[in-house]
Amino acid sequence: MDGRKRAVNPSLQKRLTVMLAGMIVAVALIASATSFYFAYEEAKEFQDNTLRQIAMLQGGDTAESVVLNGIGHSPALVTTIDPETRIRILHFQQESAPAWFAGALAPGFHTLRERGEPMRVFIIRSSSSVAAVVQPTETRDDLATSSALHTLVPGLLMLPVMALLVMLIVRSGLKPLTTLSHLLDEQSPDQPEPLPEHDLPEEMMPFVHSINRQLARISVLIGQQRRFIADAAHELRSPLTALSLQAENLRQAGSADEMRARLAPLQSGIERARQLTAQLLNLARVQAQPTEGVPVDLPALARELIAEYLPLAEARGIDLGLDEPGAMLLDGNPESFTLILKNGLENALNYTQKGGTVTVRLAIENGDGVMEVIDDGPGIPESERERVFDAFYRSPGSGQPGSGLGLTIAREAARTIGGDLRLLPGPNGRGTVFRYRQRGRVAEASRLP
Repeated sequence: MDGRKRAVNPSLQKRLTVMLAGMIVAVALIASATSFYFAYEEAKEFQDNTLRQIAMLQGGDTAESVVLNGIGHSPALVTTIDPETRIRILHFQQESAPAWFAGALAPGFHTLRERGEPMRVFIIRSSSSVAAVVQPTETRDDLATSSALHTLVPGLLMLPVMALLVMLIVRSGLKPLTTLSHLLDEQSPDQPEPLPEHDLPEEMMPFVHSINRQLARISVLIGQQRRFIADAAHELRSPLTALSLQAENLRQAGSADEMRARLAPLQSGIERARQLTAQLLNLARVQAQPTEGVPVDLPALARELIAEYLPLAEARGIDLGLDEPGAMLLDGNPESFTLILKNGLENALNYTQKGGTVTVRLAIENGDGVMEVIDDGPGIPESERERVFDAFYRSPGSGQPGSGLGLTIAREAARTIGGDLRLLPGPNGRGTVFRYRQRGRVAEASRLP
């Protein structure tokens, strides 16, 4: 082991459970706070009503009436205490008011402090005396707290049960994902089948559709690969069998002259087998190339390849030229662009008659990069323009040697760098246009390395 900690992927089930449980706790706390607030307000109102009613029950709404009902008959302070509710009834003359009243002798309700303890006070007064019904505010606070706890405690006791229910519900809701995972694990690697789309939640359908589209593409690629391997095996079998026969003929040669005569076909067969093997390797290499690339100076690359093929064009009496816009960069990699353009040039030079023209045209059209090889040769019938891209396909009557892999490799190279390769009829219906188009990926000149 390299000592590095393995990254742990976050659990969707755990995340949903925690989020939902947290939401439940938050709602419970908000409900408790709300309950406490309303209970507190109700307790305040209840306490005030109680104090007022006690004062009224004692005989009226003035201090004199309270005194005349037996609470007291002297100007001295008279106190009646209810030990259970801690309600006291005080009567005193204005000039002998307790110090903690601090001059708050107006009729009605007051909240005062007696030796640091908050008190709720209801005052009734006359011209010379004051009666006060007093109760600690702690009583109402205890009542409000008790009411809130009666709401909160059952909820708190239910939290573990609710968390378990949330976990079970989330697990049940995510069960289709687990089922799909098992189905994918059970897929045959060489023949993937689409995932079932029935009895699935609506939210999962886009996910399943995307997987099925990808599986369909994989099935197509597997089929193409199988056909390619079968065709490659067939194409290699013939030259290898011929090489074996030619080698046996060479071994049976009776003289040096006969040996030299039989050696030429053997060398030619070896060269064809080498070219076929090289093309197969090129195709495999192109298919393995990453799609991301760098800006490539296409005019510079085209000039370099034209210089390479110019001697061949001159030897065949073909006018080879370049039509370029100046600076033009396309995202990709030089190897793929080289392979594509080489294939276009070789086919054009092979099929164009003496005195003909072959032009490499580079252009930017509607923001897309375009690379064309235009010739005025015999052209390709419309029915053949797509078939010639099939591996090992050779157009009937072409009269040119080859393995039938060149255009296949070129189109695969175009695909890996995000472009499209097609064959079109030439100008005025004569010849062929070998066109590579790369949509919206023209790089800025400043990005050239």
